[in-house]
Amino acid sequence: MSNLKPHALIIGAGAIGSFYGAILKRAGCTVSAVVRSEYDAVKAHGFRFESPLGDISWKPDHLYKDGDRPDSTPDYVILATKVLPGSDRAGLVRPWVGEGTNIVLIQNGLDIERELADAFPDNPIISCLAFIAVSRVAPGEIKHNAYGRLVMGRYPSGLDDHCQALSDLFVEGGIDIKLTEEVVRERWLKCVWNTPFNPLSVLANGADTYTMLDTPGGEKLVREMMQEVIDAAKADGYALPPEIIDSNIDGTRKMPAYKNSMALDYLNDRPIELDAILGNVVAIARKHGVPVPRLETMLAALRMRA
Repeated sequence: MSNLKPHALIIGAGAIGSFYGAILKRAGCTVSAVVRSEYDAVKAHGFRFESPLGDISWKPDHLYKDGDRPDSTPDYVILATKVLPGSDRAGLVRPWVGEGTNIVLIQNGLDIERELADAFPDNPIISCLAFIAVSRVAPGEIKHNAYGRLVMGRYPSGLDDHCQALSDLFVEGGIDIKLTEEVVRERWLKCVWNTPFNPLSVLANGADTYTMLDTPGGEKLVREMMQEVIDAAKADGYALPPEIIDSNIDGTRKMPAYKNSMALDYLNDRPIELDAILGNVVAIARKHGVPVPRLETMLAALRMRA
């Protein structure tokens, strides 16, 4: 990298990707984007935001369609697509990766880095977990409600100068960053909430958080599923604090009722990240011989529905 601010390319510039692109743009980076269905809207007007951070609307320095080739190799390729069965994420990033390019994943789920690490063994893999409330309301138009924090670490473990440099840029752009040497453990921690609430919302026809918790037996079921995630994590070498169940439930009740990302995908007839959020947890539990009957039942029911 030169002494100039780096060049970041966003692949999957939906609500999540365009938000973090906006933050890097505020930090003075060159930020480009690969878009699919919204190319014309973004080409004309850029990404338009309503956000508590103020006016963070931005236009990509370079805008590409699928199949295009880069004008120059970026310093960071940021993959912010959904992790869906059959998607070739390595193929998505391959045209944009050069020697020394950092591959940054801002994606949901567990055990999602391996595909990229195997395909690009010589490129740094930076894994990020996003804690944010943001949604697309129209082509190229995004509503950012709250948060934006990222948890970030080198995959499979550790920290290095690549992580620190990217963290500094995000902080300069105005969001909080937590650097971690155990990013896989952080993914397990996030699964304690995501793995029960996201799939349950689909089984409950797009229910919001209060509906899931306040339906008779609902909170009990959520707690039991959270415990199964904790049991699987422990068997995989990541002991999680038992009080995390109470803290997740209490935190959810303190927020207004809302529909999570999987509920919104289901209600809008979009594919859901079933394997990344639930299937991979079940697969790891089975590998270690850990019984997770509630998670297995939910996975089978959702696969039937699909």
